[in-house]
Amino acid sequence: MLKGRNITLRPLQNSDLDFLFTIENNKELWRYGSEKKQFTKSELSSYIVTAETDITISQQYRFVIDLNYQPIGFIDLFDYNVESSGVGVIIDKNYRKNGYATEALRMLIEYAFGNLKLKQLNCKIAADNIASIRLFTSCYFDFIKLENKLNYYSLKNV
Repeated sequence: MLKGRNITLRPLQNSDLDFLFTIENNKELWRYGSEKKQFTKSELSSYIVTAETDITISQQYRFVIDLNYQPIGFIDLFDYNVESSGVGVIIDKNYRKNGYATEALRMLIEYAFGNLKLKQLNCKIAADNIASIRLFTSCYFDFIKLENKLNYYSLKNV
C-alpha cells in the first residue's frame, strides 16, 4: 500500500468487485484500454483473487486509487520487464479534475523507479485525449512518436 497526501494506492480487494465491473464494462472507456469486451462478475472475481501475484510473474499489477476508503480509479503497470513497464490510469468521471490522477501517477513513478528499480515507464495515449496527454506530460513523460492516432510517451529514470 502506498499512501499519498489525498489518496492511497492499494491492492484490489473483493469489495472492489462492483466498481471494477462498472469500470471494465463501460464501453465509453474501451477506447483507452487494450481489452474491449464485457467481463462477467465471475471473471472479475477470479481476476481479483490472482491480482496480488508478484509483478515479476504476472508482468502486470493494478493498484486501486482509494479516496477515504472509496475506490475512485485504477493505475496499472503492464507489459512489465526488469527494465520497463507500461502505465495506464483511469479515474471515475465523478472524481476527475481534482488532481487525483496526478498524485497517483507521481506515486506510481516513485514506486516503479524506487522499489522496482525500473529504468523506464511508457504509455500510449489517443492523440485526441488531451486530459491524459496533459497528465503524463505534467509528470515529465516525453513525447516519442505519433503512430496510428496514438501518441507514445516515455519517462526515463535518470
